[in-house]
Formats: sequence, C-alpha cells, structure tokens
Amino acid sequence: MAELTSLTLKAALDGLADKSFSSVELTRAHVEAVEAARSLNAYVLETPDKALDMAKASDARRARGEAGALDGAPLGIKDLFCTEGVRSTAGSKIIGEFTPTYESTVTANLWRDGAVMLGKLNMDEFAMGSSNETSAWGPVVNPWRARGGNAQLTPGGSSGGSAAAVAAELCLGATATDTGGSIRQPAAFTGTVGIKPTYGRCSRWGVVAFASSLDQAGPMARTVEDAAILLRSMAGHDPKDSTSLPVETPDFASFCGKSVKGLRVGVPKEYRVDNMPPEIDALWEQGIAWLREAGCEIVDVSLPHTKYALPAYYIVAPAEASSNLARYDGMRYGLRVEGANLTETYERSRAEGFGAEVKRRILIGTYVLSAGYYDAYYLKALKVRRRIADDFDQAWQTCDALLTPTAPSAAFQLGDKSDDPVAMYLNDIFTVTVNLAGLPGMSVPAGLDANGLPLGLQLIGKALDEGTLFSLGSALEKAADFKARPQKWW
Repeated sequence: MAELTSLTLKAALDGLADKSFSSVELTRAHVEAVEAARSLNAYVLETPDKALDMAKASDARRARGEAGALDGAPLGIKDLFCTEGVRSTAGSKIIGEFTPTYESTVTANLWRDGAVMLGKLNMDEFAMGSSNETSAWGPVVNPWRARGGNAQLTPGGSSGGSAAAVAAELCLGATATDTGGSIRQPAAFTGTVGIKPTYGRCSRWGVVAFASSLDQAGPMARTVEDAAILLRSMAGHDPKDSTSLPVETPDFASFCGKSVKGLRVGVPKEYRVDNMPPEIDALWEQGIAWLREAGCEIVDVSLPHTKYALPAYYIVAPAEASSNLARYDGMRYGLRVEGANLTETYERSRAEGFGAEVKRRILIGTYVLSAGYYDAYYLKALKVRRRIADDFDQAWQTCDALLTPTAPSAAFQLGDKSDDPVAMYLNDIFTVTVNLAGLPGMSVPAGLDANGLPLGLQLIGKALDEGTLFSLGSALEKAADFKARPQKWW
C-alpha cells in the first residue's frame, strides 16, 4: 500500500471521507513504512498497536457520521510532547523511561479531532541542536542523499525526526517545536513545509521546556495546505498555560490559494550575509520574482539589529534552559546515579544523564545569570531582544510580510559540524529573530541545490497573522512547483 503513504494529508482525509479506504488500511500502510525505515532512526518509539486501535475507533466514528477534522489521519509526535501512557523522553537519558499520566494540550487537541498516533519521533536532546546529533537515541538520517553520493546527511534539528518522517512518507504530518528555528531549518533540509506560529498560538502545557519565552509548537507536513489543516487542530487557547493567547483560531486552510495581489513583501537587506552560497541568493531572488509575478509589491526594508540576534539568542535561550533543567536531579523520576551524599548524587545523575550540548548550554546559562555577569550579559541580551522586536514593528509600517532564505546552506553531512558549536549555531542565523520577536515564520521548499538537495524560503509575518503566510506560502509553492522526493535507499 505504498500509494497510501504518498498521499498528502488533505488527499488522505478526502479519501477517508469518500470511503476509498479505511483508517485501518491507511494506518497499517504507515506502520509498515515505519518498520521498513528504521535505518533512518526517525522514531524512538513505535506504537503500532495503539495506532491500529485508534484507527479502528476512527472508522467507527466515521461510520456513525461523527468524524472530526483529522479523523483517521496517522501522525508522528515529537518526543518533546508528553503523551499519556506512552514513554516521553525529550531525547535525553536523564528522563529515562518516564511515562506521563497526562496528555499535552497540543496532542490532546489532535486526538480530539480524531488523529492517530504512529509513535514518538527522535529529536535533539531537550531540543538543543541544529542537526539531530545530540539525541540520546542517536542521530536521525536525512532520507535525501546528495546526487552521486552515499554520505549520510543531517535532517536538521531539533525536529529532525519530524522532518525525516514527513519527507520519507512515514506519517501524513508531524508535531514539532521551534525555539530558534527547529521547525523551519529541518523543513528546509528535507523539502517539507514547517510553520512556527505566533508565540502563544499553541499551548506549551505538557511540552518539555527548553527556553520558555521562545519555545513554540507547530506542524510539519508535505504541503502548505496540510500544515494549515494541522495547525488549526493544534492551536487554541489553553487556560493551563499562562502564555497561551485567548484568541480565536482561524480556518488557516481557507487562506491557501487566496490571491496575494497587492500584498507588500519586505526584503531585509541585513539577511544578505557574507559568504552566503550563490545558490541560496539566487533562490531568494527567484522567490522575489515569483511573488512579484503573483501580484505582490516588493519592498526593501531594514532590520538593523539582526546582526545581534544570534548572540542575544545564545544568551537568553541557555539562561532559560539552565533554570528549566534544574528540575532534573535524579530525585523524583528518571536517571539516578547514587553518590556518597545528596550533592554527589545530584552531580553524578546530571553528569551522566545530560549530553555534551545540554551541559554546554546549562553552563553558559548559569554563567550569564550569575551575580557578576547578569547585567553585562543577560539584561543586555533582553534589551537587544526588544530592539529586534522594534525593528519588525518598524518594518510592518511598509510591508505585510518578509521573505528571506530559511537556512544558510542545504543539509550537511552528519558529523561535519559536531565538533564546532559556533559553526552549528550559525545554522540559526536566519531564524532566531522570529523567535526573539514572537512572530510566525514558515519555510516552504522552493528548489534544489547543485547536489540535488532541497532548499527552502522563509516567510515571516506579523503576530497572529499566520493567514497571510499561508496565502503567500501557497503562492510560492505553486510557483516553485516543488515535486522532488528523496530516492528510497533505506
């Protein structure tokens, strides 16, 4: 049933509605695909029995005329989302075999609408990484290969499992999270669509925290419309999350295909960075031309504090991480390594439980929050963050959205940058500003590089204006006509 796994989410939902196939048939096809693709290491936990039980329940609901918006659609869930009765590890040894007794709000919303869970997806440990190499479960392998090469490539991070699973047709869509680009960069590396919604659009309740003021859940899918369908189910006000916005959730799919004539699209000059590959710049110019042809007005804008975004992000995010991860001490659940006394038990549990990248960020965060450096680093970073948000506010005076590259390169080889944290952090150069300002951002696959690897374009919108991004995204998607898929080698 390979043809069932190649369907878009929209096509699958239509097929279920007109009874072309059942949810059990659709789910079984995906379960078999997941089993056959274990070499990608996209899933850290497969739940085939649960998936088929959920599919049977969906078919029964549909037979009664009670189908929800996602009824019968098999999805993958990033292992950062707590799932009741199903192990949730955030990609870390320190959490161990933790099995939540509760459901995250985002996944609860998906099950409310009838979705089916195929399993938990691999990710960088505590979402800290840009290549999915920091996971305690090992790296995820990108299903794409460079033309004429066999080297294993990164799918991006931290949502590498989500990106690889969607690209390899191991689910119809996936949940993901984005703290500094962890939805958009993997989407660009795998030829998929990913949107980080406005901060507060999706509840963070039940999502393991990395940096609380930056983390935001969002979907990954194969088309812009599929991402819109998923986001509508995932989003919504949640009184259990004090940062959840009390706003209505629009029908995001209704914006797809809508005319973009007259929309003003800004092109920020600061995103033309030194040593940017010529093909990234050429794709950006092509994207500008596509939107101009679709009737958009192209406007040059300036975001002068962009150059300070990456250093500010790598102060704010580790500071929040050092506080959030203080709770993992081996006392209540997860890994516990006994020591001679309480302090030594803490030290040994955390030393053995956390990976190198997480330790690095905890140390950075603790340092910038310490008494002697709080003003010099953390407070200054918060001031820069405010200026970055002000830059966007100024840009919105002359444009409705921005168009930029998503990442400074195509997918690179696993291991290429793992010993150079600064080079790895530079992968977030085009994405972190969106998180610092709390804005929505979307990556749309738009072309291939010289090695046949996918490249993405990023759209940035005003707060709570995801609708405009879906309209522009579907216009880009139509113009790019990106139909390339990875050649199956796994």
